[in-house]
Amino acid sequence: MSVIAQVKDGQLVESATTSSDKDKKVNSSLDKDAFLQLLVAQMKYQDPLEPTSNTEYISQLATFSELEEMQNLNSAMTLQRASQLVGQYVYMKVTDSSGNTTYPEGTVDYVVYENGKAYLAIEENLYSIDDLQTVADATYTIAVKAAESFVESINKLPNYKYVSRSDGEAIGDVVIAYESMTDYEKSFLSDETLELYSNYLAKYQELIVTPISTFITNVEGMDIENLTAEDMTQLESVIGTYKDFTAYQRSLIGSDTLELYDQLKAKYEELKAAEEETETGAESTEENSTEAVEETDAGTPAGEEAATE
Repeated sequence: MSVIAQVKDGQLVESATTSSDKDKKVNSSLDKDAFLQLLVAQMKYQDPLEPTSNTEYISQLATFSELEEMQNLNSAMTLQRASQLVGQYVYMKVTDSSGNTTYPEGTVDYVVYENGKAYLAIEENLYSIDDLQTVADATYTIAVKAAESFVESINKLPNYKYVSRSDGEAIGDVVIAYESMTDYEKSFLSDETLELYSNYLAKYQELIVTPISTFITNVEGMDIENLTAEDMTQLESVIGTYKDFTAYQRSLIGSDTLELYDQLKAKYEELKAAEEETETGAESTEENSTEAVEETDAGTPAGEEAATE
């Protein structure tokens, strides 16, 4: 039966399960004293007409002594093995008194020895070394966990055929997770997962990366000091592109580019104001000219008009 126990103040806290296990061990063990009692009983109740020879008794005692030494050696080796598991990642198979099986796992923090038996401490729970199922290399375990986490993340994404810019951040997190994995960790990803990731990466490039790259190229390619009214259309295109970006896309733009963009916006506002002022001045001049003509027509004498005719 499996043993799970709690640790309190560095001591093993006995439960009904551990006590039962201990009782079973006491009742089922056959030590040297018990064997001698059985041997005396055998001698006492043997057939006096066909007594067992002394040689046979000595042989039985020697066999038992040899078996006891082997058991002691095996117990010592088990305890030594348990000590070597500290720091290792292990998988346990634990079956409780009701027959329910669980598979706890984790790093062995320390080992507790009690009544000649070793208990592995995993996250402050003690498990009998008899329940040990697998010991895994730490690098292997980390790699498997990383691959499983990546697969779980990519499976949460919507179908790559229907993703939009609003899914950019989620896809970006998957891209970052993949780029942070070592080659060894990536080796645990199936071909199907890698192909799926390739499709998401292509969509990410199309919807997120390419527009940002184009925006940065346009911003950094403008000579702010020499911009004129003829550049208004290009400036409006750049400003419109930025306004169309999602918050996630804007967060990917570097601070230097954003500073240049702010300067471009200020230049655009300046050029726009100058253009509006010019248009206002032209309209005012035209109105003044029209009014002057009307006043001139109104002040011409009737006789002059007749002479003119």
